[in-house]
Amino acid sequence: MTPEYTPVGARRRGLPFLMLIGGVIGALSSCVLTYDRIRTLEDPLFSPGCNMNAVLSCGDVMTTWQGNLLGFPNMILGIAGFAALAALGLALVAGAVFPRWLWRWVWVGVAAGFVFTVWLIGQCLFVIGALCPWCMVVWAVMIPLFWYVTRHLARPGSPLRALPHWLVPTFLYLLVLALILSVFGVRIF
Repeated sequence: MTPEYTPVGARRRGLPFLMLIGGVIGALSSCVLTYDRIRTLEDPLFSPGCNMNAVLSCGDVMTTWQGNLLGFPNMILGIAGFAALAALGLALVAGAVFPRWLWRWVWVGVAAGFVFTVWLIGQCLFVIGALCPWCMVVWAVMIPLFWYVTRHLARPGSPLRALPHWLVPTFLYLLVLALILSVFGVRIF
C-alpha cells in the first residue's frame, strides 16, 4: 500500500501532540462553559467567573441565540468534538497511522469547527458586542488545528506545504487580535 500523503508516524509528532493537547484544552474550556451555563440556568443571579467587565463576559455570550445555535448550548458540541480530537491525537502519539479516508473525516470535522468558530468570532465582535474568554481559548485552539490538519492532507508539492508552517496561524491570530482591538480598543482591559 503506497500512501497518497505523508502519514503521521514516528518521524512527525507535531500534529499528534497538537491534536491531543488542543483537544484537551478545547474540551476543558467547553466543560467549564457548560458548567457555567448550567449554573446560570439554575440560578439567574449566578455570574460566571469569566464575567470580568462589560466586554469580557461569558454570560453575555452564552445566553444569546448564537450561543445555542442548534437549540442547545454550543459548548456541548465542543466537549464531544474536542474529546474526539484528543483521543485521535493520543492514538497517533501512541504510534497509530490512520488511513487517508479517516484523515478526510477528521478534516471535515475540524473544518466545520473552524467555520463555526469564524462565524462565532464575527458574531461576538459585530453583533453580540462581548467576548467570552473561554470561547477565545477555543478560537486559539481551532486556528492551528484547522491549518495543520489541512496542511497534513495537502499533497506533496502543494502550495500549502510550501508555505512556512507558522505563517497562516500567525496571520490569523494577528487578524483576530486586530479585529478585537479595532472593535473594543482598550475597553477589553
